[in-house]
Amino acid sequence: MSLIVAARFTTFPAAEDAAQRLFNAGFVEEDVTLFFVNPPGQHARFQPGGGTSTDANAREAPKGAEIGVTIGAAVGAVLGVGIFAVFSAPLIVSLIAAGVSAYVGALVGAMMRTQEASDEEIRDSGVLVAVHVSPDNQLDAARVLRDAGGAAIERATGNWQQGRWADFDPLKQPVPLSEFSEKHA
Repeated sequence: MSLIVAARFTTFPAAEDAAQRLFNAGFVEEDVTLFFVNPPGQHARFQPGGGTSTDANAREAPKGAEIGVTIGAAVGAVLGVGIFAVFSAPLIVSLIAAGVSAYVGALVGAMMRTQEASDEEIRDSGVLVAVHVSPDNQLDAARVLRDAGGAAIERATGNWQQGRWADFDPLKQPVPLSEFSEKHA
């Protein structure tokens, strides 16, 4: 595994300027790469192009639907019996009332368990400049990236192959380069 320092830039020209500054500081081309990180949810990992297999906000919806079906069916059964007793309606009306109430209860229960917002998206979009570093020069790379206007400076370990970060995962939690911010901020 390789040690990698990276920072996010808002434009390609700014990222290219940072790369040039890294070259001027003694880093070689094989150790510097830049690439665009898509906005959250647009990482094209699943059809038709989303970044995750499920919506993080809807994970609890099935539990809510189960509770809603149970409560809705009970309410529907009571309503159906009431309609049957008061209006001498056929038994099918009572069954339909129970079914409709169970369905509505499932919808209400699922919606109530669906989270409003989620902070699971952890990496902002932008142009990432990544540098293959050693423990001795990682702070130098971070300083150059910061001075060039880089944001969210992070450290990672990964596969560096043929001049690029081969196993970059946009959904993986970045690790801020805290030592750099403490020593040089």
